Amino acid sequence: MTTHKNPTASPSGDTDQRATRDANGVAHPAFSTFPVVAIGASAGGLEAFEQFFRAMPADSGMGFVLVQHLDPTHTSILSEILQRSTAMPVVEAVQQMPIEPNRVYVIPPNHDMVITRGALCLSVSSRSRGGGQMAIDRCFRSLAEDQGEYAVGIVLSGTGTDGTLGLRAIHGAGGLCLVQDPATAKYDGMPTSAIQAGFATQVLAVQDMPKALEADARLRRLMAQNQGAAAADKRLTRVLMRLRSATGHDFSQYKKSTLGRRIARRMAQHGLADIPAYERYLAEHPGEVQALFHELLINVTSFFRDPEIFGYLKANVLPGMMADRTMGDPLRIWVAGCATGEEAYSLAMLLRELADEQHLDLPVQIYSTDIDAEAIAIGRTGLYPPNITEDVSPERLRRFFLKEDKGYRVRKEIREMVIFALQSVIKDPPFTRLDVLSCRNLLIYLEPELQDRLMPIFHYALKPGGVLCLSPSESIGSHQDLFETVDRKFNIYRAKSTLASRRALLNSRIAWTPEGTPSESGAARPRLLRETSVTELARRALLQAFAPASVLTELNGDILFVHGETGKYLRLAPGQPSNNILDMAREGLALELREAMHQAQSEGLPTLDREIAVHSPDQTQTVGLSVRVLPGSGQGHKLLLVSFREIERPVPRRGGRRSKSSLSAEALRIEELERELVLSKQSMGAMVEEQQASNEELQSTNEELQSTNEELQSTNEELETSKEELQSVNEELVTVNSELHSKVEQLTSMQDDMKNLLDNISVGAIFLDRELMIRRFTHDATSVYRLVATDLGRPLADIRSELKEVDLLADARSVLDTLTPIEREVQAGRVWYLARIQPYRTMDNVIEGVVLTFNDVTERVQAIAARRARDLAEAIVDTVHEPLVVLDRQLQIVTANSAYWSRFGGNPVGDVGKSLFQTGAGQWDFAAMHEWLDAMGSPERTITALELAREFPALGQQNLKISLRRVTEKGGHSDLVLLSIQVL
Repeated sequence: MTTHKNPTASPSGDTDQRATRDANGVAHPAFSTFPVVAIGASAGGLEAFEQFFRAMPADSGMGFVLVQHLDPTHTSILSEILQRSTAMPVVEAVQQMPIEPNRVYVIPPNHDMVITRGALCLSVSSRSRGGGQMAIDRCFRSLAEDQGEYAVGIVLSGTGTDGTLGLRAIHGAGGLCLVQDPATAKYDGMPTSAIQAGFATQVLAVQDMPKALEADARLRRLMAQNQGAAAADKRLTRVLMRLRSATGHDFSQYKKSTLGRRIARRMAQHGLADIPAYERYLAEHPGEVQALFHELLINVTSFFRDPEIFGYLKANVLPGMMADRTMGDPLRIWVAGCATGEEAYSLAMLLRELADEQHLDLPVQIYSTDIDAEAIAIGRTGLYPPNITEDVSPERLRRFFLKEDKGYRVRKEIREMVIFALQSVIKDPPFTRLDVLSCRNLLIYLEPELQDRLMPIFHYALKPGGVLCLSPSESIGSHQDLFETVDRKFNIYRAKSTLASRRALLNSRIAWTPEGTPSESGAARPRLLRETSVTELARRALLQAFAPASVLTELNGDILFVHGETGKYLRLAPGQPSNNILDMAREGLALELREAMHQAQSEGLPTLDREIAVHSPDQTQTVGLSVRVLPGSGQGHKLLLVSFREIERPVPRRGGRRSKSSLSAEALRIEELERELVLSKQSMGAMVEEQQASNEELQSTNEELQSTNEELQSTNEELETSKEELQSVNEELVTVNSELHSKVEQLTSMQDDMKNLLDNISVGAIFLDRELMIRRFTHDATSVYRLVATDLGRPLADIRSELKEVDLLADARSVLDTLTPIEREVQAGRVWYLARIQPYRTMDNVIEGVVLTFNDVTERVQAIAARRARDLAEAIVDTVHEPLVVLDRQLQIVTANSAYWSRFGGNPVGDVGKSLFQTGAGQWDFAAMHEWLDAMGSPERTITALELAREFPALGQQNLKISLRRVTEKGGHSDLVLLSIQVL
């Protein structure tokens, strides 16, 4: 299907029939009420994706679909990488996954992805590695058909042209199209292609796109609130009047809902809040008028759009028309609102295929019209982007297109079948005597009144029995008296033989007059008709009575037009029929005619009334030959006008006599001249034959050169294909490289984190492979083994160890064999370590070696030793029979043996930690004891004894010998005092 624009070419693409339509026929999405944003990228797209999602809010209410050219043989980690840039969930798409707002969906490798009924549909890609990558176009087109004006397409960095035709469909459906500024793109091929094609609503840096999406969402909400008021706003009419005065095209019969969306979008781009402000902007900026005009002229079309319709035409409609055709009756087709001409060329290809199948040489005239001069210029050149491979089969590409650097060009034989012209179906007269009229996806954008007025025009343009092709969304309405249905599914109709359309046209208000000129009144028409008829009658009479017999030819002599009776001068030459005037010239005329034509071609000089004797089978007559360059034929294509005037010779009067000798001499002279003339003619004929032979040889050489050129062209096409494949592979490699680069950065960061972790926990670690070769070690491990950086890759057995009497390598081999970890305490110098030996497991649970770790446990070992010594000392103290007390520096009881408690009383639990003077009801609290113990504070005194007699409660008089010994550390500091008591 072809989507056209305004009244002569519709502004947006036809949406899928699954979408609902309002009363005006405008399509609305049936499956979501939130914008769906499809983002396409190729080489360099990863960085652009990350920039976009860093700036995109996580609660925008939009769904995001990401399409990137991926290596089909490489597992993509794109979703993992992008998850770090956004708080929205990022998932890889699966079959029939519904699109939800505030989520990101990533295309999987080696798959194509389209959107159907609001869900993602996947299919395994049929293209080989390095083949044409058009996954973005495919996704964008399906999005436009499925979501209509809720579709948003974004093209980011990448090479090639993928995404351009997809934006064309989204733009036509009324959606938003954003393109990355090529200056900010790592690869500007895709953005530049979309911008040059004219489908970019805005060109922005990636980080500015989220703001544009939010502004568009606000615009949608505003339009939804004010839809009825905007449609009825009379101020919109003033904008349309200004547009009409500048462009000559009337949009007043355009559907107001669509007009409102288009104008609102232009207003949003300029930050204008209402229509009066936009009207003032139009007055102050004349260039905006043309921008608005092009906003309404959206070219959304493609080759063989909706292949089923073209298949039906080829199988059921066109063959019958071609079979009933005579050689002088060309097949006439009109494609109204042709956009850039893809549909017209598609019909031309169908006709060429049918003609070749039926071995016919049938003249075809295809008129392809539109009001967009830029679109018509594209159609005339016939050059289309490489993306058409999605719509045109490889066989048709090879047969009907030439591969060039910028895309595919339609071959000359197909271009010559199509005539492009600027034309409006509203204000310009239609083509007539048509066999087929194709006008699809145009009427749905016009008001019902205008649709009703166009149907009689279409019927008038068609022959009785001619075929009208509309889109599945259109119909003939109430004009059942003009058309009969051929196929209801494809909306194909046949014109009835009736004069109803002529009567309707007479009553119609459509006037085929130049814009701005008043139509003729009813009284003026008959007078103009009479004046025109009399003028034409006089011209024909003068031509027939006074104009000489003439022939209009090309420069090479091919006849284009014949006036008058030329049978006396030209005749059909024997042999292969020829339309060349030199081949048809009668005897005596060919040489002079060739010379005169050559003179006119090369020097531009006319030949006027050159008298030539022309011989025919029954007579010889004198003819006045004139050859002129046709005035007004232009510089690019000259024509020749060859005229013949018969000259009447006067009859000599009889009255004089000539002598016999004079008559004889004159006869001899005549005979001699005739003989010379015959010889000259023979010589000239031989020269002509030689020239013709040379021409044939040159023609043969030219054919050989053409054949060589075709071979070279075929080779060039193969090279271009190889270039495309290499370019596609390069895109895939760039994408993979970007992902790997991101992964390397991530691994580097993790490695830095691991290094800092190991350094900060002060654990020595040595990583060994299965052969006990050193793979990696930490700095703290150098205290156990004398390792340096160059030891990586060496056996650990070659490295000197500081360990005493232990073989960790044997333990490492045991761990490799049994996979059972081993722990042991080892000593290196004065430092003790807890050595752990564990298997080295990969992420796939494969044993690749062992890991030795060394934790410094010196303090723990020493503490254990001290505790053991203390326990031993306490056991020794307990075995002494005499009372024994251990005091600290503050003379507090640290411990005492059982002999002390039993002799002097006290509570071992309650008295430990108390001062000696506070225990036993103060029995030791007397002056002599204080003085003696205080004297023990002197460092010089380490051992002393005191004998005393003392009355103890409950014990009576006791004679005691008390000995004290200070336990001194190596530094000379006294920590404990050992007090022994001997009862005398």
